[in-house]
Amino acid sequence: MMEKDISSMRSTIAYLKEQKQLITTTEEVDPVLEVSGIQKALENGPALLFENIKGYPGVGILGNVFSRQERVADLFDVTDPKQLKFKFLERMKRPIPPEMVKDAPCQEVVITKDIDVMATLPIIQHTADDAGRILASGVIATLGIPPNEGTDLTYKRIIFRGKDWAAISIWLGSHLGYFRDIHHRGEEIPMTISINVPPAVVMAAAPMTIHTILPYETVDEIGIAGALQGSPIELCKAKTVEAYAIANAEWVIEGKLLPEKILETEEAERVGKPRVTPYFPEFYGYMGTATRGSKFQVTAITHRKNPIFYSFLAHSFEMDYASNPLRESCFYELAQRISHGLVIDVNIPLPFKHGGGVVYQVCKRKGTDEGFQRNILTVALAAGLVRMAVAVDEDVDIYSTDELLWAIMTRANAEASIFKGFHGAIGYNLVPALYQSPDLMGEGGLAIDATIPWSMKKKSKRPHHPVDLVDLRKWFSQEQIEAVQSRQSAYGRLLARNGW
Repeated sequence: MMEKDISSMRSTIAYLKEQKQLITTTEEVDPVLEVSGIQKALENGPALLFENIKGYPGVGILGNVFSRQERVADLFDVTDPKQLKFKFLERMKRPIPPEMVKDAPCQEVVITKDIDVMATLPIIQHTADDAGRILASGVIATLGIPPNEGTDLTYKRIIFRGKDWAAISIWLGSHLGYFRDIHHRGEEIPMTISINVPPAVVMAAAPMTIHTILPYETVDEIGIAGALQGSPIELCKAKTVEAYAIANAEWVIEGKLLPEKILETEEAERVGKPRVTPYFPEFYGYMGTATRGSKFQVTAITHRKNPIFYSFLAHSFEMDYASNPLRESCFYELAQRISHGLVIDVNIPLPFKHGGGVVYQVCKRKGTDEGFQRNILTVALAAGLVRMAVAVDEDVDIYSTDELLWAIMTRANAEASIFKGFHGAIGYNLVPALYQSPDLMGEGGLAIDATIPWSMKKKSKRPHHPVDLVDLRKWFSQEQIEAVQSRQSAYGRLLARNGW
């Protein structure tokens, strides 16, 4: 058996292939609609490697690597995916500085003349309604200028409107937005976009909550990625700009982020308004619209020989399983700083979409704990920019949607347990329901305290059927027991296992 190596995606591919977690096809596939159609049809299954891309000889496309929670956990040597957040939290507090290398794999081929990004990279088109072929899988790496501004790894949606320039959507509240609008307003910012990077870099770049617990000036996201990987992330100096790239990436686009602000698409420019014309699927499950972004001028493309492009689907299991572990870590740490030990676990269920919500499992230890769960919910709405935050008791399985709904149904008081974030505060404002009225855009999010009040704790005992006192093998064969259990629903198995 080969030794696991996740310091590059190529070595990760070799590991996935050995573990029979990768399907490869040599049949020709079109990056326009076909790749995304196959990825979605086989989502939550194996990783996919397309070796014959129409119009791009010698180039491959990889996808669905992060589409299974168990596979992500295995890559980082965690048996139970539910424990991944705790390992990541520990690693996040002990970053490993990157190492500089001179002979970087990502610079085996260097293109500085006659640059044509779309003709060189097999950027996919997700749906027929998209504004075009949009890059959603490039990691923007920014080192602090000067160094005391920390380092940033992030994903931004990018559309190349010219052969060598693109529009990049950058939110002010992000680290890159901080670089652009606070410390370097009106300046050009040298930047690299690394594509198909090591898994740890993917995990560090995907969440949006690290800065709730680590300040911009000191957070080292490249160091965090190194800690997740267990070894330094290798960086290399860009060929044409004063910036650095992920050395083990398959592709790197070098360039400068310009002060010029532009609408993302030509159609949006014709209309003259943001958030009106179509863009592409967003992580929250609806088609997104074109917004206002910054212009990015390409100065070079570098890549490995026979490079492999990475294709994230924006609305996918991948975005959730890649971003949720570190995001959950941050929500957990945030709760510990408000009331240490009150929150014992955190989960972001898949329907909450890429951090649109969070569920806290709370264990009240004494009467004076009462109320702190609401403080935590309120802070989560504000700091995490979520639309919904829910707190439940320790007896509720936060990984079961049925359990979560049961707790809300039986423990949330419509009058006192459901409350909004501060009206007018910025919240998770990306869903269609909030576009009904401009006044709703600052709704601040929704919190649900579905915990039993401390004063009612002894009067709210769940019935326990004596499943632990009976050995089914006394009355039934193992084959009969397994046949019955195979027909039980997931919630049925949960209740049967706990006797509830």
